[in-house]
Amino acid sequence: MEQNLQQKWEGKVSTRVSRATADQIWPLFTDFFNIHKYFHSLATSYGVHGTNGEPDCIRYCAGFSIPSRAAGSSTDDNPPAAACSWSKERLVTVDHVQRCLIYEMVDSNIGFKSYVSTIKIITRDANNHDGQNQSAGCVIEWSFTVDPVEGLVLADLLQKYDLGLQRMAKTMEDAIVQA
Repeated sequence: MEQNLQQKWEGKVSTRVSRATADQIWPLFTDFFNIHKYFHSLATSYGVHGTNGEPDCIRYCAGFSIPSRAAGSSTDDNPPAAACSWSKERLVTVDHVQRCLIYEMVDSNIGFKSYVSTIKIITRDANNHDGQNQSAGCVIEWSFTVDPVEGLVLADLLQKYDLGLQRMAKTMEDAIVQA
């Protein structure tokens, strides 16, 4: 009897935001139902249960960033025709003091099992180590833990997260500066 005991995949990406503060960026993440406004690989996101930004609320997200793993969606000879990927995500924890939220995927067609993600917004010190004043801002950290996903490679998944976070941070920063 063969045992299939693979370790969970863990990953973390981060990016610096220089033109917006942690206090400006944080509310954009706690608007849990509307993350598609800033995460452009999502075609849509909206609430399906609970109050937006409150623990136990659930959002539906759909887009094209991670390929659908729906049965029959592709073969080696017949790739999927831009199959839409979707997930339902439950907000587990919101810590306004530490600017940290944790959410989990409760259902999806992308093959993620036991998926938990953490977003942290960290204030950057306005002074560098030389004591010279630099522009204040923040750092956005996005980490996840998930069971290995058939057909995906962890390094490729991390690259998708990194690119997605870079684009999302720039979109958020631009929206704040233009407001």
